Amino acid sequence: MTSESTFQPVKSADRALAVLERLAATRSRRTLSELSRELNIPISSLHSILRTLQRRMWVEADETGTRFGIGVQALTVGSAYVQTDDVVARAQPVLDWLNEQTGETVHYGRLEGSHIVYLAKRESHYQLRIYSAVGRRIPAHATALGKAILAEYGDDEVRGLLTWPLPTLTSKTRSDAAALLRDLATARRLGYATEKEESDTGLGCLAVAVPDWRRVRDAISLAVPTARLGRERRAELAELLLTARNTLRERMTGQAREDGGFLRILE
Repeated sequence: MTSESTFQPVKSADRALAVLERLAATRSRRTLSELSRELNIPISSLHSILRTLQRRMWVEADETGTRFGIGVQALTVGSAYVQTDDVVARAQPVLDWLNEQTGETVHYGRLEGSHIVYLAKRESHYQLRIYSAVGRRIPAHATALGKAILAEYGDDEVRGLLTWPLPTLTSKTRSDAAALLRDLATARRLGYATEKEESDTGLGCLAVAVPDWRRVRDAISLAVPTARLGRERRAELAELLLTARNTLRERMTGQAREDGGFLRILE
């Protein structure tokens, strides 16, 4: 087995994946020259890569054929990732229940590197709602999802997991270690994490980590416009999230029993 230190990636495959990751990370289509400059790939090589990816529907071009974006095959493969993940599948009824009970936006997120990636979502029932999308990546330290997961680790581990300096998304983002670690200590004490306008202005979130036999890397959140997130509402949502977490833990350990409507919908 080749060790990580001596591994040499296949150049063409590595470049093709770099193209896909770059296109997925930007909201606008990119030209051949822009991609060449941003990825440091010669235009001649990049042209062949793009033609191959287009043929397999991983990349699409606009009507002029000069600007490129992510293709439908990326959605197909991304959807398969979620559909075949046992932990996410186990949580789906819980997401439905939380959405029915609260009417608020529900997110299921996973820690990947120093970011949270949305893997599943339930839309708010209210007219005033937030914008988000499955597949979106957000710095973990700026989200309740990320804090809920990071609170499961020791402070030294947290420092190693995140990329420093921490980026600031709003004026309220916890961008210094001391403030973030205080938030994580509070999350450990309460059993859930919170954030208010740290990732988006006008948005507040509460989240709980998803129990896992392995290292905890997933969390579930309720995302609520701050106009609806008073003290009583926050306490109500926190209680529902803690119930959801406890039910997931019971199911994971095989101890779940029929106990009212909530447990019945999970069977």
